[in-house]
Amino acid sequence: MEILGLLYEGFLIALQPLNITVVIIGVIVGLFIGAMPGLGSVNGVAILLPMTFLVPPTSAIIFLAALYYGAMYGGAISSIMLGIPGASTAVATTFDGRPLALKGLADKALITAAIASFIGGTISVILFTGFAPPLAHIALDFGDHEIFALMLLAFATFVGLSGDDIPKTIFSICIGLVFSAVGLDIMSGEPRLVFFDIIGFMHGINFLVLAIGIYGIGEMMWTIETNRGDSAMSKAVLTLSGFLGSLRDMGRTWFSWMTGSLLGFFVGILPAAGATPGSLMAYGVAKMTSKDSDNFGKGEVAGVVAPESANNSASTGALLPMLTLGIPGSPTTAILLGGMVIWGLVPGPLLFVEEKEFVWGLIASLYVANLFSLLINVAFIPLFLWVLKMPFTILAPIIFVLSLVGGYSPTQDMHDVWLMLIFGVGAYLLRKLDYPLAPAVLAIVLGPIAEPALRQSLLISNGDFTVFFTRPISGPIMIIAIILLVLPALKPLKNKFFSK
Repeated sequence: MEILGLLYEGFLIALQPLNITVVIIGVIVGLFIGAMPGLGSVNGVAILLPMTFLVPPTSAIIFLAALYYGAMYGGAISSIMLGIPGASTAVATTFDGRPLALKGLADKALITAAIASFIGGTISVILFTGFAPPLAHIALDFGDHEIFALMLLAFATFVGLSGDDIPKTIFSICIGLVFSAVGLDIMSGEPRLVFFDIIGFMHGINFLVLAIGIYGIGEMMWTIETNRGDSAMSKAVLTLSGFLGSLRDMGRTWFSWMTGSLLGFFVGILPAAGATPGSLMAYGVAKMTSKDSDNFGKGEVAGVVAPESANNSASTGALLPMLTLGIPGSPTTAILLGGMVIWGLVPGPLLFVEEKEFVWGLIASLYVANLFSLLINVAFIPLFLWVLKMPFTILAPIIFVLSLVGGYSPTQDMHDVWLMLIFGVGAYLLRKLDYPLAPAVLAIVLGPIAEPALRQSLLISNGDFTVFFTRPISGPIMIIAIILLVLPALKPLKNKFFSK
């Protein structure tokens, strides 16, 4: 009952006119920042952080949290409309969101993405409200061994992404791991895989450069060849019957959004994990547990619902270790942490005791921001559909320019622009050869997280691999991952013996 009383007081703060105003502004700005390729919540929060010193600290953090939420919603927009991930957190949404748009079902994809984001955000805020301190301590129990086991589990859920063609999937994962290792060695600081001694490779390969190259340039080339620029996207319209149909789809895919919400929140609270691994893992689990797994990648609603519920849930989860322990759970929360320190607020367990007004005002504002994000997102869907009605001869140059801007903005290096174009052509050729691209994207996301966890774990154990199986948390996760990796190999045997 004490929590409900504190939450009630928090709503009194969150619903003040100034705070409601900053929530609405934050959500709208975040929505368009998230939809712009190459920007995302990290850059948006960093750019707008100085503006928050014009308002009190509580209103400032509420504005940035609303911006964060809006950007999580917005990332799906360009993924579905243009096939260009607005941010790394929206890459998994592209897998099925874009095919739905190409089928003329962009309205369904956008509505289900908005509702799934709302559900994921709501579930995560409820978990945040009721279980913040104990969940923060669970996150602390996750060391390098547990992080590596979790990353292996993510790879295991993706092995079946290409159907029965496991060799092509493994090849795709290996290519992604090679790209993730380019740059400076994390232990020795020595250059590695710096192709042709080109200086641009010294800072590694930026994930967004790869993602925009594959799903922006590559998708554009594929659409031009397969549809000759004539797609069904212009048929999408927002109607009441379509909205109600999307609600029915949400009921049909309840397991996907529930799993995505819980998995996203759990992965989000882990330091250094963030929303991108959570959304990719949720997509893999949704595909693995679906009766229609063959439809994934071709326009399956569950393939939009799972990652969207996961990335919004993870964004709330990432706030938990920041507030309770002073440990940011994602790059965006690291910037929020810096803002809190500047405002004179010290994150940690005492924050919930000494700054109750601030903490519960923020938590209540998350409920408010989540609701406004849904309403504003749905209200803007007709505008997004109007953009899709443009002829592809106009839309293709726009996609190309946005891809160039998105590839240049993270590092402001022309090397990355050329690299993005090469990735686009390479993705187009691999798609013609029927190689899956999603596992490569997964590998370049999880590789930089899994490698240091593996190497540090082996350094601590003097090279003993059994340490991953003897620890109480990492052991069961490793066993589940190995079972999932072995299951596809047993499928031919199952077909042979049970088909008779």
